[in-house]
Amino acid sequence: MKKFFGEFKAFIARGDVLSMAIGIIIGSTFTAIVNSLVKDIITPLIGVILGGIDFSGMSVTVGESTILFGSFIQAIINFLLTAFVLFLVVKAVNAMKAAAEKKAKEEEEAKPAAPAPTPADIVLLTEIRDLLKK
Repeated sequence: MKKFFGEFKAFIARGDVLSMAIGIIIGSTFTAIVNSLVKDIITPLIGVILGGIDFSGMSVTVGESTILFGSFIQAIINFLLTAFVLFLVVKAVNAMKAAAEKKAKEEEEAKPAAPAPTPADIVLLTEIRDLLKK
């Protein structure tokens, strides 16, 4: 039983598991931010532009069942808006990353190159010359 818990502890302590857990937590928090942006800012702006159309109330009654197709349409619109916002965020992050990589590359190229090591035969000839001088 101790071996089992020891293996479990080693599994949990591995870097990739911890990184994955942190990524999931940050991802869920970021989801709340994106959902708020879409729901509270972008969707109302689109509603103003389209004259206040809200699809969520549209439905059809078949017998005693109500089919809320408007909610489905609204969910699709929300998905597309969320995907678009995420696209813009990823595009901005990639642009910043590319700019940082370009700057790092330019800084690396600006550094003076290290002098090439002296070939062994030249070192040997230099030593012989120095000995002959003595």
